[in-house]
Amino acid sequence: MGIKINEIKELIEFVEKSGISELRLETSGTKVVIKKESPAIAASAVPVQPGENQQPQAAAEDTPAQEEKKLPENQVTINSPMVGTFYRAPSPEAEAFVQEGQIVEPGQELCIIEAMKLMNTIESDFRGRVLKIMVENAQPVEYGQPLFLMEKL
Repeated sequence: MGIKINEIKELIEFVEKSGISELRLETSGTKVVIKKESPAIAASAVPVQPGENQQPQAAAEDTPAQEEKKLPENQVTINSPMVGTFYRAPSPEAEAFVQEGQIVEPGQELCIIEAMKLMNTIESDFRGRVLKIMVENAQPVEYGQPLFLMEKL
């Protein structure tokens, strides 16, 4: 079946807390590489199709570093834990999981990220209000890309 999103999150946390700078894991057709780029929190998980022997490519040298805007203390972004396709609803005919302005509870589904034909549900870790949905439905997303702007309640 591959690696689940929660397992990837645990591996990223392990790399961040440990002294190692890189972790490679390969299981039944899924390969995950997590690298800590600098002392700052900059770990990444890169799923690779079976049979690919290429290394993840680093960001282009000439790309200017973008500093994250400082948010008010009660606001946070929920970022994509993987590369994939963002879906606001469980199916094209279904209602979206959440709307802007809606209050969500811990464990409530916010969206789905499809990665390598697997549907990964992204849930809220806290009670909050959806201030802004930052990605259009059925759009590709990158690892770490902001999906939602949330206000903690």
